[in-house]
Amino acid sequence: MTRALLPAIALMMLAPTVAFAGDATAAHYSTSTTTIGTLLDDPAAKAIVEKNIPGMTTSAQIDMARGMTLKDIQQYSSDQVTDAKLAAIDAELAELPATN
Repeated sequence: MTRALLPAIALMMLAPTVAFAGDATAAHYSTSTTTIGTLLDDPAAKAIVEKNIPGMTTSAQIDMARGMTLKDIQQYSSDQVTDAKLAAIDAELAELPATN
């Protein structure tokens, strides 16, 4: 009986791996879903943020916001992080190669 279970257990162990590999899709950065930390860690994305919101990437408080998105911090800085700026950033981020 134990020998009969071994192939089944092996298949169960492989199933999640196969499903994950098949589901892997590349994604673009987004101001509403990508954390600021991720954007700061990518030089091209960081340059886009800095271009559209000058001084943000060099702010003394930016490290406290690394786990938030740009959309998240809009409520705290709506005069600088406007809908128009977020749309401009999203448009430029969409031109970057997709990330895995």
